[in-house]
Amino acid sequence: MAVEAASPTAKEPPKTQSPVTPPAAQSSWQKYVTPVLVVLLALAVLVAVTRNWNSWEGGHVEQATDDAYVRGDLTPLSTKVAGIVQSVAVSDYQQVRKGDLITELEDNDFQAQVSQANAAVEAARAAIENNLRQRQLQDARIDKAIAGIDEAKAQIVAAQAGKDAVEAQLVRARLERKRQEGLRQANAATQQTLESAVANEEQLAAQFASRDADLSAARTALRSNELAAEAERRQKIVLESQEMQLAADLRAKEASLVVTQVNLGYTKIYAPGDGSVGERQVRPGQLVSPGTQVIAFVDRKRWVQANYKETQLTNVRVGDAAEIRVDQFPGQVFRGKVIEIAPASGSQFALLPPDNATGNFTKVVQRIPVKIALDDTNQASILRPGLSVTAIVRTRR
Repeated sequence: MAVEAASPTAKEPPKTQSPVTPPAAQSSWQKYVTPVLVVLLALAVLVAVTRNWNSWEGGHVEQATDDAYVRGDLTPLSTKVAGIVQSVAVSDYQQVRKGDLITELEDNDFQAQVSQANAAVEAARAAIENNLRQRQLQDARIDKAIAGIDEAKAQIVAAQAGKDAVEAQLVRARLERKRQEGLRQANAATQQTLESAVANEEQLAAQFASRDADLSAARTALRSNELAAEAERRQKIVLESQEMQLAADLRAKEASLVVTQVNLGYTKIYAPGDGSVGERQVRPGQLVSPGTQVIAFVDRKRWVQANYKETQLTNVRVGDAAEIRVDQFPGQVFRGKVIEIAPASGSQFALLPPDNATGNFTKVVQRIPVKIALDDTNQASILRPGLSVTAIVRTRR
């Protein structure tokens, strides 16, 4: 079969060629793709973390912090009164029990003050007793004056009755004298009868004057006894007012005695509880003044103060279990539980709390103290205040 040869004049249609990117341009574009993607991914992660970090951190079941320390009650024992140190009964860092003698001051001056105050109290009580006896004597004087009043009244009654009786006889004697004088003028009576009537009338007049004088004396005695009774009553009122003053003085002297006894007690310093003491600050023979620190007392009770970030306390509650890891005892875990959460951040309890309204503001995550009690008190007793620990609280969520 014959095959026709292609005509040399025939032309093939032109082929369309795709544009080809130069190798240099392609490598330059790919060089920026990866860094851009990395930057975008980092921005996405940063935005996600910034917006949700607090909720993620607060939602953890376990909240841990190494800003935690063993704490205990540390009490500086100081003097209340001035004096010379007589003895120091403990040595440095010694274990003590409640009521053990720590330091004793010389108490001669204070003993003398107590004796003087006791004498003052006894004198005040004696003054009250004397006042009581005077009031009893005054009551007797008042009773005597009242008896005198009654006797004077009786004398007045008797004198008045005698005066009335004599007065009646005197009236009759005067009438008799007048009759006898008339009869004598008429020579109907003798001179002797007239003289007898005159004498009888004069005698009764003298008796009447005497009875009147007795009545006046009785009335004077009554008035005198009444005045005496009133004076004795007023004197009793004075004594009663003195009784209140003496009672107040006794109470003041007794209070002064208590003060001297308390000051005497301050010459001895005792351990306020079971625990240990620090380094001695005074020595025998040293003169101390009120407020001089003698020694520091450390109570046996221990707890952990963990300063958590505010973002960690979202689900932490009182009663949550806690694990304590002490740097002094590596590998040993102490168990405890949350017993208190501070009502404010630590910065609010500082001597100079920050005031963010007075200048530029920079947000700083605050710390909240959390108090953790150890379950085993025997384990707690081997810890020393100030030790660094790591606290892990397991929330109930």
